[in-house]
Amino acid sequence: MSFNLRLVLVLCLLSAPAHALVKKSASGLCHDESSRYFANTQHFTPFKSLDDCLRSGGKLPKQGSRQSQSQVEGYARDKFGHGWKDVDQDGHDTRQEVLMSQNTGNLVVNSKGRVIHGRWISFYSGQVFTDASQLDIDHVVPLSWAWKHGADKWSQAKREQFANDERNLVAVEASLNRQKGDKGLDEWLPPSNQQQYQARFMRIVTLYGFTS
Repeated sequence: MSFNLRLVLVLCLLSAPAHALVKKSASGLCHDESSRYFANTQHFTPFKSLDDCLRSGGKLPKQGSRQSQSQVEGYARDKFGHGWKDVDQDGHDTRQEVLMSQNTGNLVVNSKGRVIHGRWISFYSGQVFTDASQLDIDHVVPLSWAWKHGADKWSQAKREQFANDERNLVAVEASLNRQKGDKGLDEWLPPSNQQQYQARFMRIVTLYGFTS
């Protein structure tokens, strides 16, 4: 091997990152270091952040940020209803209602009435988003946390009401929703608006009478 070729190889090794922070698999799934598939994903495109991976067209694994919730005794998402409801029966489910109510720009919907573009400021980071597909609708007080603190004693109807209560919902980036998971105030705070987040969390706790 010539000296010049060896020099090129050394420089490439020195300039390469020690490891990828986020791996986008060949199937288009974004795995950060919290993903159980991270270490086993050998063929991937590297990204500096989960948001960068998602913006490239990647998607979260199906279990997403909620892996720990399956370990809560008796908890299941369908105990709070099967997905978002159309509470007022106007043709828009709760996700669409939140995207519309928290939009701060020109709202664009597709032919099926689904919100696709607008302007949203993440309550957790202050980052601005214009593509609705990059946003999750997060429960400030998580459903699994609610289950552990009294919602397991509620009726099914009350749990579904809670799951669709817009006072407890925010449009935020998927990466922070994943990072938060089902954590309470003692385990997680957002990078921005921490005091407002704590106040909103406690307002919902008081409103629904959760136990500590």
